Amino acid sequence: MKNTALISVHENLGAKILPFAGYNMPILYEGVNAEHETVRKGVGVFDVSHMGEFFLKGPKALDLIQKVTSNDASTLTIGRAQYSCLPNNDGGIVDDLIVYKMAEEEYLLVVNASNIDKDWQWISSHNDLGVSMENRSDEYSLLAIQGPKAVEAMQSLSSIDLSQIAYYHFEVADFAGFDNVIISATGYTGSGGFEIYCKNDQVEAIWSKVFQAGEAFGIKPIGLAARDTLRLEMGFCLYGNDINDTTSPLEAGLGWITKFTKDFTNFENLKKQKDNGVTRKLIGFEMLERSVPRHDYEIVDANGTVIGVVTSGTMSPSMNVGIGLGYVPTSFSTVDSTIYIRIRKNDVPAKVVKLPFYKK
Repeated sequence: MKNTALISVHENLGAKILPFAGYNMPILYEGVNAEHETVRKGVGVFDVSHMGEFFLKGPKALDLIQKVTSNDASTLTIGRAQYSCLPNNDGGIVDDLIVYKMAEEEYLLVVNASNIDKDWQWISSHNDLGVSMENRSDEYSLLAIQGPKAVEAMQSLSSIDLSQIAYYHFEVADFAGFDNVIISATGYTGSGGFEIYCKNDQVEAIWSKVFQAGEAFGIKPIGLAARDTLRLEMGFCLYGNDINDTTSPLEAGLGWITKFTKDFTNFENLKKQKDNGVTRKLIGFEMLERSVPRHDYEIVDANGTVIGVVTSGTMSPSMNVGIGLGYVPTSFSTVDSTIYIRIRKNDVPAKVVKLPFYKK
């Protein structure tokens, strides 16, 4: 297991540390519900330094990105980021990722920790364009400072106006006494805030200054367990649960990042799927009785016939109701229709709902 540069900080804070995606990661500090509420109402900090960072440079860097990703990166300007995915040749997804345009002919790709090696090999295998590629995942740390008070709490740490960084935009600027820090208005919680990319030898000092600056705002460290409940309330897909090598972006509701205005991996098959319609869809559902759906629970119809499987599920801390995602045949995907989740041999009713679950 690898450690992030902040492992001793998490241990000193009494975090519950468990293996995740090849790293020892802080899962819990105070408790999921309390940490979840901190981010929804105030400001919290996640160490997500396990994520991967690839730098692509050269006159053909955009061409390579256009070839391997589903979204249209040609629309990016310097200082903008884009959510996208890497389609495979079989209709599934290699990974989802964020593409940052750092400069003309220079891009940063941020990928999931569990897929760093797989993604690197996949992109490299398509690089017949002479693009310079650097995997700098082991050099970078990443802090997600999330919540509605994040801008106000962090403003004293930078000379730039953080409130002017629009969603999915970023600045490379001074932060907490260091230059050339990537300050990105992105995150996985739906509550606003930033993701801060810095070098490993800077992150402990930055962490300390972040907590000093945020003290008056009730800032707290947040574990990956609350990150999961926060993202699920927003209906955000988690790779390995809701999307994987066998799920198409169109089935997963990611048609909005699948642009057929350009050619990309498996374009033809995905275009046919778009034209003909998908046979299954990823849906969101809320339990109609007090119960908690879990990953891999069966989804059944009124007759008890298995029609799908829960990909993510939890008790929503914000809404105090069981929520989940899962794939079902398209005929069962209509909003407000009733499905059933098989929980310990009981078929518990649930209602198909429009995402996100949590409405601000």
